[in-house]
Amino acid sequence: MKKFLLFLSILLLPINTYAYSNYIYRGGNTLGIEIDCDGVLIVGFYQIDGKFNKGNPELKVGDYIKKVNNINVNTLEELTAEIEKHVEDKEVEITYKRNNKESKTTLPLVSENNVYKTGLYVKDSITGIGTLTYIDPSTNIYGALGHEVIESNSKKIVEIKTGNIFRNSIVSIDKSMAGYAGSKNAKYYYNTIFGNILKNTNHGIFGLYKQGINNLKLVEVGKPEDIKIGKATIYTVLNGENVEEFEININRINETSNTKNLTFEITDKKLLEKTGGVIQGMSGSPIMQNNKIIGVVTHVIVDNPVTGYGLFITKMLEEGEA
Repeated sequence: MKKFLLFLSILLLPINTYAYSNYIYRGGNTLGIEIDCDGVLIVGFYQIDGKFNKGNPELKVGDYIKKVNNINVNTLEELTAEIEKHVEDKEVEITYKRNNKESKTTLPLVSENNVYKTGLYVKDSITGIGTLTYIDPSTNIYGALGHEVIESNSKKIVEIKTGNIFRNSIVSIDKSMAGYAGSKNAKYYYNTIFGNILKNTNHGIFGLYKQGINNLKLVEVGKPEDIKIGKATIYTVLNGENVEEFEININRINETSNTKNLTFEITDKKLLEKTGGVIQGMSGSPIMQNNKIIGVVTHVIVDNPVTGYGLFITKMLEEGEA
């Protein structure tokens, strides 16, 4: 994109312009994903004296605890340390965030068998696996997953403080079947970090890829108008770290949807025999047609896991550059 044409013409440029490259590195590689939450996330409640969430009905699953008695907390260790300072007070003041708004409430500390309890189940990080979709050679911005990372208990998008993508290796497959989404199972190599995670959005996770780019192919970006009903392929890993190509059939194109632009069916017999259809961990697998990268696998249709949804690659690229 030419940033400067003539001085007087700058005002005529569209407000929403994107600088992604016309040729990008196609992914398909398996990734480990670790996100440190922006605060301590409440994921559930347990009973104290026969009651759930005793004394603090204002708190809900999905809230982020940000402070204890006005002291910032970002990890389970920091949360525990601040609470332990005030057990004799039998309560602490909690600052929590919900829908980007901070509020305060009092959290009672109840002693059971000389152990002080809060009634809260919490976590400070999320770990999982996914697939690398692309790397932009001009910026080293990468995109993966094609959808947001959601905490399984709260069903809400995870707010990021920091995060990394790292090496993993697929060791086994749980097959999908009608009503059940299978999954890839992986061995994690936490010390081999490929890049950071800067954004978690409904079009994927994004950050800067910091490792050397090995054996990735530079491919042309396909626009929505380039996509046709019919044969295409996806790239993903089923064993170890070996990226393989598999055949699919695109049977619907929806240009008006924000997240479900493509509906496809897996036709590759090898892939179906191994996975039973679309599985968890396949999210982010790039979709190719006519030598162009046109989309990314995002979701399985659970009632019929041979089929799934995809997102236009252009939407993912735009989100990565925004």
